[in-house]
Amino acid sequence: VGESGSGKSITCLSVMQLLPSNGRLGGGSVQLDGEELVGKSQKEMEKIRGSQLGMILQDPMTSLNPLFKVEDQVGEVFKYHAGIRSRPESRRRVIDVLRHVRIPAAEQRVDAYPHQFSGGMRQRVSIAVNIACAPKLLIADEPTTALDGTVQLQILSLLREIQKETGMAIILVTHDLHTVARVCDDVAIMYAGRIVEQGPVKEIFKNPAHPYTEGLLQ
Repeated sequence: VGESGSGKSITCLSVMQLLPSNGRLGGGSVQLDGEELVGKSQKEMEKIRGSQLGMILQDPMTSLNPLFKVEDQVGEVFKYHAGIRSRPESRRRVIDVLRHVRIPAAEQRVDAYPHQFSGGMRQRVSIAVNIACAPKLLIADEPTTALDGTVQLQILSLLREIQKETGMAIILVTHDLHTVARVCDDVAIMYAGRIVEQGPVKEIFKNPAHPYTEGLLQ
């Protein structure tokens, strides 16, 4: 949690090692289930991203390719990370994962393009791409910012359901403390590029120790 420019997204991009060309990891450690990620080559990270690490972005229209059908975009994950070359098998798995993210009539919608979906349904497709190979960690970078209130609740509920079903961890980036109170276990408050306070949600909300946290709560 933190206001714009506090370093939330850049921290997540550091975990994924998707920093801009002028950015670099100055030090520290990033461990995924005990495996050190800092120092891995881009080729090694390409195998981890999509299989063990997933990241949902704010606007699904910028993360989905408008020129390809949903089947191709979700199926690409199975092809690259699971080695599935059979078109019928890939299509079956894509339909299964679309059902998993609660997209109605998945058998028909699998042949649709992103612009043929509503904003909420596009975000579900984006979630499908990122959970297709059952990652250990899903980073959700303000996944409901571009959606209206009712759809926001649906997407957050869906993420919680998937998390409970699969046991994957979720890092949720947000500026909305109501969302944190509703869906999160632990919270890290960011200010000026640093985590200034961290702990269980109930404890932080009840006894904020940093003036910035107090200001956010007010």
